[in-house]
Amino acid sequence: MQGSVGKKNGDYLFASSKRPQPITWVRAYQIINGAARKIVLDEIGTHTLRKTFGYHFYQRTKDIVTLQMILNHSHPSITLLYIGLTQDLIDDVVSGFSL
Repeated sequence: MQGSVGKKNGDYLFASSKRPQPITWVRAYQIINGAARKIVLDEIGTHTLRKTFGYHFYQRTKDIVTLQMILNHSHPSITLLYIGLTQDLIDDVVSGFSL
């Protein structure tokens, strides 16, 4: 079965070119951080990608419960803090809501 990026289920998203295993998280960090430094961004790493995914997933779906499960958080409030949802965003969402 094909996945969303043209890989079969079970294939590594970031496979090592030297062995049939995924790259390590350390190597992933080195690659991402190196690319960020080239465009003058500091301290961008694998965790940054996870938070960015969470933020954009929430902005697109507004489904905090599913995002909480994806990120393996114990409570939706932890997920909201984790993705950096500010009080202004909360106010905007609530002000546009009606029954």
